[in-house]
Amino acid sequence: MTETSEARAVKTLVLEKKALKHNIAVVKERAGSAAIYGVLTGDGGGAGTAELARFLREEGVRRFAVSEPEEAEAVRKAGLVDEEILMLRATTDREELDRLLDLNVVCTVGSVDTGLALNSAAEARSTVAEAHIQVDTGLGFGGFLAGEPEKIVNIYRNLPNVALSGIYTQVHSIHADGHNAAEQLKQFHRVVEAVHQAGFETGIVHAAGSYALMHYDFARMDAVRAGSVLLGRCRRRRGDGLLRVGYGEAGIEETRWVPKDYTVGNESTVRLHRPTRIAVIPVGYQNGFGVSRGRDAGLLATLRRWWRARHITVRVNGQKARVLGRIGAIETLVDVTDLKCSAGDLVYFDIDPMYARGMKREYR
Repeated sequence: MTETSEARAVKTLVLEKKALKHNIAVVKERAGSAAIYGVLTGDGGGAGTAELARFLREEGVRRFAVSEPEEAEAVRKAGLVDEEILMLRATTDREELDRLLDLNVVCTVGSVDTGLALNSAAEARSTVAEAHIQVDTGLGFGGFLAGEPEKIVNIYRNLPNVALSGIYTQVHSIHADGHNAAEQLKQFHRVVEAVHQAGFETGIVHAAGSYALMHYDFARMDAVRAGSVLLGRCRRRRGDGLLRVGYGEAGIEETRWVPKDYTVGNESTVRLHRPTRIAVIPVGYQNGFGVSRGRDAGLLATLRRWWRARHITVRVNGQKARVLGRIGAIETLVDVTDLKCSAGDLVYFDIDPMYARGMKREYR
């Protein structure tokens, strides 16, 4: 490929099958005997809801979790008609509930209102809806408060058209030693015990998402929910064995020489200290290039992000090339002074699939 128009058209998000299989194997090892829910929220973390679901099924994962009816529909249309799908968001919206029941989705009950709404939708169909109870141990986004077990027990008692087959929470500790997570799980266990003491079975019990799965052995329970960990894009720790999945490729639009002391960039300019050959690549932060998940707070974390932003590199013909200045909205400048390359040559760069936009998605 040598034509500028052809180069502009080459803009691809690549998902490496080998790396994805490796991460699934890591998840299975960490999960042990616990069941695995493949979390497909956010279009499969950018990997594609249907595509990732099919890939996970081929690797032996038979349970999935979503946050939107559209995601559940995409899984069913992908041919996964018998696999369990858990909706991770409680809702009172009748249209959503009807769609979820049509798709045979396990719903979430996180309050008295959502429980009554689901029971009413199932009763209108003369059927029984399957659901999991959601417990909030401090995250705040949804679920029965852990300090109100009597409300949860009443859900078991008073919803004849809802079959409760599980109960879950979300562990959200940011401390490596897990002391916050341990306290949250104590609260959760007290809720589970209250249900048992009232004479009801909880079904499958789960608390660990990607972070808790990789950090806290005590959070595994009956099942785990694996989302960002599948792509190696979760909060990491040394020696976790995960691989980053996802990179971008785009063809060089053009190359040009600019003289010493020339300034380049838009939001902030960079003065060049030597005659420089610049390659223009047709990707920018609107495509997700350079966009990252801000997780850690504090001065050191801020400094690390600042340093990384100033040292972003891409690969051109197998060699590293430094991004000049800041990444642009739709184009980025790269220093290729010491490299042999021309318009149309492919540039490879790291990109989080969650933020990739305007790119063809391809599993390789």
